[in-house]
Amino acid sequence: MKITRLFLSVILVTFIAGCTSVGNLGMVTRSTSDPGALLKENRSYKELGRAEGQACRFFILAIIPGGNSDISTAVERALDSSGGDALLNVTTSTSLYGFIPIYNIVSYTCTTVKGIAIKFE
Repeated sequence: MKITRLFLSVILVTFIAGCTSVGNLGMVTRSTSDPGALLKENRSYKELGRAEGQACRFFILAIIPGGNSDISTAVERALDSSGGDALLNVTTSTSLYGFIPIYNIVSYTCTTVKGIAIKFE
């Protein structure tokens, strides 16, 4: 019984592998805005609450891509869903998963951003 579980665990790890990295940022704005000007103008803002956005991309056979997993896409999705102009106290995470990683048949990566959405007045 123990050998069967060990064998199944080894097989599972062989076919699916993944990793995640996490980071923190103070403020993130839309890629089309000028954050320097927003800070110089000393504008007040209203907190809209927690917001989250995710962007994913996959590769088949390590050469055929699909999707977009960059942080600006994830930020745009978070701000679109909340109606905000920027995110404060942002946490970012990027995850990479490989299915049958030895041969890199399919890999899948996602970038997630979470923070407090704000709207400038």
